[in-house]
Amino acid sequence: MTSTLLFPLLLTLGAGLATGIGSAIAFFARHTNKRLLSFSLGLSGGVMIYVSFVELLREADATLAEVWGPRPGAAIATAAFFGGILLIGIIDRLVPSVENPHEARPVEQMEHRPGDARLKRMGLMTALAIAIHNFPEGMATFTTAVDNPSLGVAIAAAIAIHNIPEGIAVSIPIYYATGSRRSAFVLSLLSGLAEPVGAVLAWLLLMPLMTPTLMGCILAGVAGIMVFISIDELLPAAREYGEAHIALYGIVGGMAVMALSLLLL
Repeated sequence: MTSTLLFPLLLTLGAGLATGIGSAIAFFARHTNKRLLSFSLGLSGGVMIYVSFVELLREADATLAEVWGPRPGAAIATAAFFGGILLIGIIDRLVPSVENPHEARPVEQMEHRPGDARLKRMGLMTALAIAIHNFPEGMATFTTAVDNPSLGVAIAAAIAIHNIPEGIAVSIPIYYATGSRRSAFVLSLLSGLAEPVGAVLAWLLLMPLMTPTLMGCILAGVAGIMVFISIDELLPAAREYGEAHIALYGIVGGMAVMALSLLLL
């Protein structure tokens, strides 16, 4: 049992630690590669949307139909899907918009202002906001990987991609306010560690109670969470950072890669 859960936990940890990649980029890159960032965010959104509708929601519907019958099972799956959207929407509303991690900043827009308390506060609040957002993402990655490891890998990769600009959003203001690369890097990593914390809590709280009905509801809820993240965060950010067509190419590419991988696996 432990070996079965170790892989999902490691996947979630890896996705969370991708914020550290964002920190490294922020420290060593003089300019933001907006086209690459736009394509990557679109790719991540395409993967999440495709997986949510084609795999997770369909699997949830099939699992619940075996227990409750086709129509009641579909109704429960649909309710759980919108319940996931409601959950992440409430979390999103609780985060102050000025520190919302969706508003990532390009490297070249930040000025070096040592001792700037407002800039430091912005970095700390962004780290907190990202940690709050990462918590349900960690639960989503973990529970999906427990049920379907190949899907878990795809979701972890997509979340890792979108965690990179979040790492930039935390580390830049902290670094330019304090002049400490170490503090900026540590805070960025800590914000990402909310994902494995979410996974551990899912393990402790949900696994002992796991039934086919609960698993079906979780899968549908995860689908709702990922669709919300994609539409609210990834796709607008992808269009903002680069040309609209580059973002679109990333979305279609993410869907195509996910479709091909699911056919081959």
